[in-house]
Amino acid sequence: MNIAMIGAGNVAWHLAQALQAAGHTLTAVYSRTATHREELAQLLSQAQPIATLDLNTIPVDIVLIAVPDAALAPVASALQVAPGTVVAHTSGSQPLAILNAIANARKGVFYPLQTFSKTKAVDFKQVPMLVEAQDSATLQELVALAQSISKTIEAVASDSRKQLHLAAVFACNFTNHLLGISQQILQEANLPHHLLHPLIQETIAKAMQHNPYTVQTGPAIRHDENVIQEHLHMLQQHPRLQELYRLLTHSIQATADNS
Repeated sequence: MNIAMIGAGNVAWHLAQALQAAGHTLTAVYSRTATHREELAQLLSQAQPIATLDLNTIPVDIVLIAVPDAALAPVASALQVAPGTVVAHTSGSQPLAILNAIANARKGVFYPLQTFSKTKAVDFKQVPMLVEAQDSATLQELVALAQSISKTIEAVASDSRKQLHLAAVFACNFTNHLLGISQQILQEANLPHHLLHPLIQETIAKAMQHNPYTVQTGPAIRHDENVIQEHLHMLQQHPRLQELYRLLTHSIQATADNS
């Protein structure tokens, strides 16, 4: 398939290269920033960097919009494609209907459920692809595209995908932030972060094998009030972290009490 990529950020960076590796032709890369579109286009054998959202003169079967959520509606309003072109966005939280402003297009969603950074390689075969479309024919095209790069494909409607994205924020973004806090605490104590690596690995492994609530450990679940108060005292110089510690402790205890 001939594919145009709208966006050149983390998702577009990995997705475009995965699609090319699967045998598809990336014909164009659009980004408002010239250096970004040129950098990604240089990694793709036939893609041209473009500064316009008028794609009528570009050979393209599918347009993938991989831009920040706040930019989706403006991009959809400006995008021009030939009649019958499939246009899909890659957002986890935005509905299919956000593409309604695009005339002539067959609309869909092509959401890779993963965290992406340009400097970290991703095995797309292990990335779940969530697809949605306005009609069955468009859905089948997006499913076929997803199957060319991933082993896990699910057709998920907008409301369910939004719930999944919310869960993903807790599982990924918030967890990563807490890991960053743990590293900060160790750095202030002149201790190496690698000491926590086995603990982190075991925690994630258990959470993937069991209901995480049932394998919860630590002072909060045990109501070790003396330890909790000592930790809060140690965080006196970090009131933001102290409040976060209180909130998480109360959440763990309330969850256990209600189970």
